[in-house]
Amino acid sequence: METKPARVRILDAAHELMLTVGLARATTKEIARAAGCSEAALYKYFDSKEELFVRVLAERLPRLTPLLSGLVAEPGQGTLEENLTEIARQAALFYEQSFPIAASLYAETQLKRRHYEALRKIGSGPHTPIESLDAYLRAEQAAGRVRADADTFAAASLLLGACAQRAFAYDATESGEPPPVDTFATRLARTLLGGVAAENPVAEDGGRSRP
Repeated sequence: METKPARVRILDAAHELMLTVGLARATTKEIARAAGCSEAALYKYFDSKEELFVRVLAERLPRLTPLLSGLVAEPGQGTLEENLTEIARQAALFYEQSFPIAASLYAETQLKRRHYEALRKIGSGPHTPIESLDAYLRAEQAAGRVRADADTFAAASLLLGACAQRAFAYDATESGEPPPVDTFATRLARTLLGGVAAENPVAEDGGRSRP
């Protein structure tokens, strides 16, 4: 049986430990042990636990960041409704899986502060998806598919805030289950679309198209 590369084993181990014991308790020593390597070997691939956390989010969870980056790079692709629906879907799944990992930080104030200081140094943090979605909506605004007077930052905050809340808001209900992700994403995107979409969006061919 072929052994996985060390970097892959480290990411797999980090993902599993962060899910089971939380980010606060998943030390690099424990991650290295679970990956079958030394702590020194771990640091050959990742500069810090914070960088490892960011790579787990990017490579082991639903791919929200690559989706947003691609849309920012090429606005005008697909319909605005399709894009917002897929963003909402990926975001809901992303927060559903990342919330249990990061939740333990909020019980330890000093650790949370150190963690966020480290994230700022590498240009990451929980605000980055909001900034990316805001950038995408501004790009669509420039392309004429989002209303010129739309508050793109508020729209991005509303969509991603709802997706993040879905990760924990329904635990106390009788079923303990959040709304089905596909239905949730469709409803959220359509509601947001009603507030930001241009009435007569400009198509790439100079004509008019659906948002």
